[in-house]
Amino acid sequence: MAEKPKKPQKLRARLPRGLADRGPAEIAATRAMVEKIREVFERYGFEPVETPAMEYTDALGKFLPDQDRPNEGVFSFQDDDEQWISLRYDLTAPLARYVAENFDSLPKPYRSYREGYVYRNEKPGPGRFRQFMQFDADTVGSASPAADAEMCMMAADTMEALGIPRGSYVVKVNNRKVLDGVRDAIGVTDDAQWLTIMRAIDKLDRLGISGVEQLLGDGRKDESGDFTKGAGLQRAAPQHGRRGVRQLGADRPEPDRPAEARLLDQLGRQQRPNLGRRVRCHPQVPDPSCA
Repeated sequence: MAEKPKKPQKLRARLPRGLADRGPAEIAATRAMVEKIREVFERYGFEPVETPAMEYTDALGKFLPDQDRPNEGVFSFQDDDEQWISLRYDLTAPLARYVAENFDSLPKPYRSYREGYVYRNEKPGPGRFRQFMQFDADTVGSASPAADAEMCMMAADTMEALGIPRGSYVVKVNNRKVLDGVRDAIGVTDDAQWLTIMRAIDKLDRLGISGVEQLLGDGRKDESGDFTKGAGLQRAAPQHGRRGVRQLGADRPEPDRPAEARLLDQLGRQQRPNLGRRVRCHPQVPDPSCA
């Protein structure tokens, strides 16, 4: 007896995880917010620039683990020339490509801002989306601390233009050289391992010192059971917490301490308020995850 043909599956309207629809009220609020930010940035002399949502994958600074697939974290495809192209995951890498291509014709230093959606091929979660908006401002071609001070002032003025009163926000500052020094101190030479370490540090606010400690070691399993492979640094003794890590620094010679212990010790030091670098009385706190 012939089987009855299966009914075609009915399409169900559903939104992919990590994405969100936006209605009129949210769109209007976003427009008003963006215009206020734009006014402040242009008052400081920053000019707008717009780059495409897609770039060549290698221009985004992602490591390619093999010849077939680009690194996870970005949405990618191959064009008809077999070149890998990815949706941008931030607005900084496209700016670097734009400046490199137009360097001779741009003013120096080059001060610009841009806003737009960016895309992350990561596991969605509370407050973590696959598509979200960023608003960036950068000064390219100046080594003066005045450029950093200007950024702090502009960030503070932007907060207040958006209705956040002084004293209700903190401007977090850092210098990438701090983490470069940490890399030298713990003796990491492999770029891929250092990238994993940087990503672990970036999760300090969200996961706390314990979560970062796991990601610097063998890895971490989240609440859903998914496992993220760690950086593989030598682990400090588990019974030592943050206080124990600092004690290790006092009790043991620097070369003999586990790399993870030395890194966490450096993070602990960097989180102390830097009271000597205030700008217009706006609060600042050094934050290694901002580098």
